[in-house]
Amino acid sequence: MTRLLLTILLLTVLPAQAQDHLTVSPDGPMQSVAEALAQVAPGGTVVIEAGVYQEPPLVIDKPMTLQGQGDVILDGQSEHQILTITADSVTVRGLTFRNVGVSFIEDRAAVKVDDASHCLIENNHFVDTFFGIYLARTANCRVVGNELYASGETETKSGNGIHLWYCKNITVADNYITGHRDGIYFEFVEDSRVAGNLSERNLRYGLHFMFSDRCQYHDNTFQYNDAGVAVMYTEHVEMYRNRFAHNWGSAAYGLLLKDIIDSHIEGNVFEQNTIGMYAEGSNRVVIQDNTFRENGWAVKIMANALDNEFTRNSFVANTFDVATNSRQSYSTFDGNYWDKYQGYDLDRDGVGDVPFRPVRLFALLVEQNEPSLLLLRSMFVDLLDAAERVLPVLTPETLVDTQPAMHPPMQP
Repeated sequence: MTRLLLTILLLTVLPAQAQDHLTVSPDGPMQSVAEALAQVAPGGTVVIEAGVYQEPPLVIDKPMTLQGQGDVILDGQSEHQILTITADSVTVRGLTFRNVGVSFIEDRAAVKVDDASHCLIENNHFVDTFFGIYLARTANCRVVGNELYASGETETKSGNGIHLWYCKNITVADNYITGHRDGIYFEFVEDSRVAGNLSERNLRYGLHFMFSDRCQYHDNTFQYNDAGVAVMYTEHVEMYRNRFAHNWGSAAYGLLLKDIIDSHIEGNVFEQNTIGMYAEGSNRVVIQDNTFRENGWAVKIMANALDNEFTRNSFVANTFDVATNSRQSYSTFDGNYWDKYQGYDLDRDGVGDVPFRPVRLFALLVEQNEPSLLLLRSMFVDLLDAAERVLPVLTPETLVDTQPAMHPPMQP
């Protein structure tokens, strides 16, 4: 009898033994996600079966996999952050996170990874989550194949879709982001890659990054965002084969470059933006093999942008091809295709025999007095353009393309 009583006592006092695999379901023996996360062994797996789970804030503090099976919804009830990850080597896959409440004193997120590495956030859905995926002080993580939907009405009441702060070696790939303040946001991020994402109809920028050196952005689409894409205060940026489209507004850009240094922008398409590319304080940037099509201004390049090279780009059906704010410029154009070029190629080498001056006199007037844009289709502007072709005295010499291509270097 004494031995039996001792056994019963030990069973009631000792914690349950950690298990490698646990299943959570609304009708099963394990119905609490929080309880399963506490009981699973390091390196184990928690599978959540279909259902709606309204749990307190969840924390993963050990290496493990959290996997959804079927239509699994983790609901924050618009009151709190849903999941915080503080351990290395955590995978979160196949879940729907919804209803993270707006907060003006903390960056609440559906999934926040804090001071961890080697995480994988894959194939999840996020609906009205304020911040969707938030990585802080993380390294060697992947954010892949997620869909993030928000319905914020103002920037102040909205968070970013995928937000990175002080991170290294992160891959953000094949995600869909819409309705957030910024679709993808990088600050103090290094050696990371953004590829194959569609970021559209966000309240501010489709992509916004600052102080994020040696990062690559390729094969993404950024479209219908209120302010387009902004890249600032960064060195060694590489942007390849992206599409910047339909970003219209008084302060909207396909791509805004602010204090970007020693970078490369190649093979991108800038289509139907108020300003295709705007460069200010950006130095030693190579812009080549891009297509600028049907923009208000294809390129606005300020006088404080130094030693930038525009080569083999195509300028097609833009209202203004190039605009600047000064008679002096320190960037160069060489071997680009201009659909407004009216020169000739007598030796048939594919290069125009006379230079092309892409800065219209009227563009300079609009730069100094924007309301004059109302005269764009007037005979007065036609006369200005004709006078500029005869007496080209206002275009900075460095902005003259001395070897204009007779045919597009790439198909627009």
